[in-house]
Amino acid sequence: MSDRIRVGIIGASPDRGWASRAHIPALRALPDFELTAVGTSRRESADQAAREFGAQHAFTDASALAEHPDVDLVVITVKVPAHAELISAALAAGKHVYSEWPLTRTTSEAEALVAASADAPGHHVVGLQARFAPAVLRARELLAEGFVGEPVSATVYSSRGKGAGGVIPQWAAYTLDRDNAAGLLEVAGGHTLDPVEFLLGALTELSADLAVRNSHNTIVETGERVPVTSPDHLLLNARTRENVAVSAHLHDGKLTNAHTRIEISGTEGDLVLANDTATGAPGLHAGGIQMSDLKLLAARGPGAPWRDLTPADPAPIAALPVESRNVARLYARLAEDIHTDGDTVPSFITGLRMHRVLDAIRRSADSGVRVTIPS
Repeated sequence: MSDRIRVGIIGASPDRGWASRAHIPALRALPDFELTAVGTSRRESADQAAREFGAQHAFTDASALAEHPDVDLVVITVKVPAHAELISAALAAGKHVYSEWPLTRTTSEAEALVAASADAPGHHVVGLQARFAPAVLRARELLAEGFVGEPVSATVYSSRGKGAGGVIPQWAAYTLDRDNAAGLLEVAGGHTLDPVEFLLGALTELSADLAVRNSHNTIVETGERVPVTSPDHLLLNARTRENVAVSAHLHDGKLTNAHTRIEISGTEGDLVLANDTATGAPGLHAGGIQMSDLKLLAARGPGAPWRDLTPADPAPIAALPVESRNVARLYARLAEDIHTDGDTVPSFITGLRMHRVLDAIRRSADSGVRVTIPS
C-alpha cells in the first residue's frame, strides 16, 4: 500500500448522491487519501464520474473495483439493500471497507458480515459519523471529568424535513418502503442513538412506539402518490447500563425548523448538544444530527446560565460543506487507525450493535411490552 490510502467508491454518481455531497469533498480535503477509482451501475456514468472526480479508474463491476491493486479502501455509498453483497466482495478482496450506515438491511446480514470480517484483513468501518462531531467529543470528555456529576437522564429530540408537506424527491422515494430499511428508524434512529450510547453507555432495556403519521407521499418529479410503510415517528423510553433514563422522540416530515437537541442532566450540571441554536436558512438541519454542526452548551450548579463550550473547528475540515464535515472527521480517524493499527472508528461490530438496538425497538413496538437489548 502506498503512503496515501487509495480509495475506490462504489456508488459515486456524477449526477447526485451522498458520495458527491459528502465523501468526495472530505477525501479531497485530507492529505492521507487519494481517490483512485469510482464505480456506478452504468458505463457512461462511471466514466463521467471518473472525469469529474479525478479518478484514474472507472468500474461497473463492484468486485473488479474491489480487487484492483490501486484500491486500498472500498467505500460503499449505494442503497441499503445492496450493502451486504458489496461489502462481502470488498472483504473477499482483502481491502479496508467503509460502508455507509445502515450497515445492512437486516440484523442477520450484519451478523454474517461481522463473522466474515473476523478473518479478513484490514479495517471495517460503518459510517456512524455523528460521534466525531467536536461538540460530541468534548461532551464525552466533560462527562468523563465529572462535569455533570452523575448523569441521571437524557432527553432526545430529533426531526428531519424528509417528507415535509407530503412530498418527496424521486431519489428518496425508496426510503418510504419499510422493507428497504432506510427510513426514519434505521437512518435517523441509528445516527441519533449511536452518539447517545457513545456518551452515556449502552442501552439495556426499552419500550418503544412506531407510527406512520403521513400515510402517503407525492413524488415531486412525477406527481405519483405512493404509500408510506416505513415509520415516520419513533417514541422511546429506555435505560442505560448505568441506569440513566433516556427518552427520545424522532420524526420525519417536520415542516419548519427541523433540528436535534440532546439534553443530558446530572446531579451537578447539564449538557446540551443542539443544532437548534444555530442560525441559517430554513431546512439547514433537515437531514439529521450526522449532517449538521452541533453546539455544546453547559451549565453547572443550581440556576447556572448556559455557557457555549463548542470547540473550534480546525482547518481543513472547517472549510468543508456542512454535510461533509463529520464524514471527514471519520476518515481522518480511519487514516490514523490504518497507519497505527488503531481501533477508534465505529466497526462492523458497532453497526451490528445498533442493528440489535433497532430490532429491540421493533419488537417493543410490535408487542407493546418493554424488552431487553442483547449485549
